[in-house]
Amino acid sequence: MKWRGRRESKNVEDRRGQSGGFGSSRGRGIRFPMPRSRGGQGGGIGIMGLLIIVGLMFFFGVDPRVILQGGSQGGVPEIRTPRPSTGQTPQQPAPQRKASDDGRKFVSVVLADTEEVWTKLFPQKYGKPYQPPTLVLFSGMTRSACGVGQSQMGPFYCPLDHKLYIDLSFYNQLKNRFGAPGDFAQAYVIAHEVGHHVQTLLGISEKVQRAKMQSGQRQANAIQVAMELQADCLAGVWAKRADASNNILEKGDIEEALNAASAIGDDQMQRRTQGRVVPDAFTHGSSAQRVRWFRQGFESGTPDSCDTFGAQSL
Repeated sequence: MKWRGRRESKNVEDRRGQSGGFGSSRGRGIRFPMPRSRGGQGGGIGIMGLLIIVGLMFFFGVDPRVILQGGSQGGVPEIRTPRPSTGQTPQQPAPQRKASDDGRKFVSVVLADTEEVWTKLFPQKYGKPYQPPTLVLFSGMTRSACGVGQSQMGPFYCPLDHKLYIDLSFYNQLKNRFGAPGDFAQAYVIAHEVGHHVQTLLGISEKVQRAKMQSGQRQANAIQVAMELQADCLAGVWAKRADASNNILEKGDIEEALNAASAIGDDQMQRRTQGRVVPDAFTHGSSAQRVRWFRQGFESGTPDSCDTFGAQSL
């Protein structure tokens, strides 16, 4: 991907090295922020408070595993590989600063490309301006309006604060653990999370969560799969339009994205973690489905082709 020397987004918030991602806190320990909360005083979260938080997270489209077991809201898998000890404090992240700086520049350029594409598309397609998200870089863990974000979750999007969160160490996992190297594989991950932001701005996320709340677990999983595959399709739309505008693609880039989509399909993940595939438990789609819908968006270049909810077959 041609990215060096190109415009970087200003909507990047770098929290790396800030007290483990939490920065200066007004309280102690880990809190789970909720919008317009009234009961902010007192210590700890009781069982009723936890149930309320989980209910709100379901409503707003946030996977409760964010606080229960480190699950992902976005399109990347849960990662439980322990982080190696560096012998340094959270305020002093591990060395390799040049690599980290390159990583920051890279994600800033990709985010800028998504801003350009969707800023043009929104007035044309939807008659309203695009409101770009903020991308938060963190190390280890960080606060979000959806709860505590952890590097084990992989990149995720929080609809409550319109922010994307990523620990850049995930890209090492993507390459070494999931066998999906390449800068465009990394760009696909960001574009997928921006796809969730687009869904939020268009009201799709809210409709999906209402439908899931009225459904059984199996049907709710199927609805979530349609939502994730639509985000894959929107990532493909971005790739097509960004290349048309700025000629960003190099030989093999699309194959890198398709390889990443395949590597983090639910069937592949289930084989790794439990040795068998249970389609009813899918929440993001199979490898073939993820590849198909990214390709669909890329080949069409229009969000109109991304109606996963109305498709006869995913």
